[in-house]
Amino acid sequence: MLTLETITLFFTASVLLSISPGPDNIFVLMQSITQGPKAGMVTTLGLCTGLLVHSTAAVLGVAVIFQTSEIAFTVLKLVGAAYLLYLAWGAFRAKSSELSKSQTKTPLKKLYFRGIAMSTTNPKLSIFFLAFLPQFVDPALGSVSLQLTSLSAIFIVSALLVFNAIALMSGHLRNYLADSDKAQTVLNRVAGFVFVGLALKLATTR
Repeated sequence: MLTLETITLFFTASVLLSISPGPDNIFVLMQSITQGPKAGMVTTLGLCTGLLVHSTAAVLGVAVIFQTSEIAFTVLKLVGAAYLLYLAWGAFRAKSSELSKSQTKTPLKKLYFRGIAMSTTNPKLSIFFLAFLPQFVDPALGSVSLQLTSLSAIFIVSALLVFNAIALMSGHLRNYLADSDKAQTVLNRVAGFVFVGLALKLATTR
């Protein structure tokens, strides 16, 4: 079993990591602003579902493949980058009037799976789980697998809390943008460039 001190320290570190700017929280930010708080929260749920895949891989040791196999790492990151470019293309093509309709135009189910795709195609998350979680594991406290599973759950809960907070706060900005065609056009362009930037960042990850 994990000690209370370890749980507190790990939860604090997880919250700080979730708050720091990165692909996932920026993704939630853009989805929330363009489609509303609910869209951001559903996207967050998808991202956290994807984290379950990475945490399970870390517990089972599958993540080692991505740390030792350059081919596997390269293929996965290129798939993720291609998906982000696809989202960027959609943002660049979006018309200003689509902002007020986007919440009904994009099904929540699609946003959920979009979050899963965003998370599972990021190979850095597998390596992150493999490198970060073991630092808080103490074999003397019992099953290592159980400790890793518990730490994964704590990290996912922290990400869920932080990302939902981002979704709620940034989603309300949409109310001020919905009546401005110019603001909507600028927002779509910004979203497109953000997705392109994230794609380039992921594609150049070593």
